[in-house]
Amino acid sequence: MKYEIILYWSEDDNAYIAEVPELAGCMADGPSAGEALRNVEIIAQEWIETAQELGRPVPVPKGRLKYA
Repeated sequence: MKYEIILYWSEDDNAYIAEVPELAGCMADGPSAGEALRNVEIIAQEWIETAQELGRPVPVPKGRLKYA
Protein backbone atom coordinates (compact mmCIF):
# COMPACT_ATOMS: atom_id res chain seq x y z
CA MET A 1 0.00 0.00 0.00
CA LYS A 2 1.39 3.40 -0.95
CA TYR A 3 -0.70 5.53 1.39
CA GLU A 4 0.88 6.99 4.50
CA ILE A 5 -0.13 5.19 7.70
CA ILE A 6 0.00 6.80 11.13
CA LEU A 7 0.51 4.26 13.91
CA TYR A 8 0.18 5.01 17.62
CA TRP A 9 -0.73 3.48 20.97
CA SER A 10 -4.11 4.47 22.43
CA GLU A 11 -4.45 4.26 26.20
CA ASP A 12 -8.21 4.80 25.86
CA ASP A 13 -8.58 1.80 23.54
CA ASN A 14 -5.73 -0.23 25.07
CA ALA A 15 -4.62 -1.01 21.52
CA TYR A 16 -2.45 0.20 18.67
CA ILE A 17 -4.31 2.39 16.17
CA ALA A 18 -3.36 2.64 12.50
CA GLU A 19 -4.88 5.47 10.43
CA VAL A 20 -4.74 6.23 6.71
CA PRO A 21 -5.27 10.04 6.63
CA GLU A 22 -5.79 10.20 2.86
CA LEU A 23 -8.77 7.80 3.08
CA ALA A 24 -11.36 9.56 5.22
CA GLY A 25 -12.28 7.51 8.28
CA CYS A 26 -9.97 4.64 7.36
CA MET A 27 -8.48 3.20 10.54
CA ALA A 28 -8.01 -0.09 12.35
CA ASP A 29 -6.65 -1.33 15.63
CA GLY A 30 -4.83 -4.31 17.05
CA PRO A 31 -3.13 -5.59 20.18
CA SER A 32 0.28 -5.19 18.51
CA ALA A 33 1.69 -2.68 16.05
CA GLY A 34 2.06 -5.40 13.42
CA GLU A 35 -1.51 -6.55 13.76
CA ALA A 36 -2.85 -2.99 13.57
CA LEU A 37 -0.86 -2.50 10.34
CA ARG A 38 -2.14 -5.75 8.86
CA ASN A 39 -5.70 -4.83 9.80
CA VAL A 40 -5.51 -1.33 8.32
CA GLU A 41 -4.20 -2.70 5.02
CA ILE A 42 -7.30 -4.89 4.78
CA ILE A 43 -9.60 -2.01 5.73
CA ALA A 44 -7.90 0.34 3.25
CA GLN A 45 -8.39 -2.17 0.43
CA GLU A 46 -12.06 -2.51 1.38
CA TRP A 47 -12.36 1.31 1.53
CA ILE A 48 -10.98 1.59 -2.01
CA GLU A 49 -13.16 -1.23 -3.37
CA THR A 50 -16.30 0.28 -1.83
CA ALA A 51 -15.51 3.74 -3.20
CA GLN A 52 -14.99 2.27 -6.67
CA GLU A 53 -18.26 0.29 -6.49
CA LEU A 54 -20.13 3.47 -5.50
CA GLY A 55 -18.44 5.53 -8.24
CA ARG A 56 -16.68 7.76 -5.72
CA PRO A 57 -13.18 9.11 -6.32
CA VAL A 58 -10.23 7.31 -4.79
CA PRO A 59 -7.40 9.67 -3.80
CA VAL A 60 -4.06 9.14 -5.48
CA PRO A 61 -1.47 8.24 -2.82
CA LYS A 62 0.70 11.24 -2.06
CA GLY A 63 3.22 9.36 0.03
CA ARG A 64 4.65 11.08 3.05
CA LEU A 65 2.46 13.93 4.17
CA LYS A 66 4.03 17.23 5.20
CA TYR A 67 2.85 19.07 8.26
CA ALA A 68 3.37 22.72 9.19
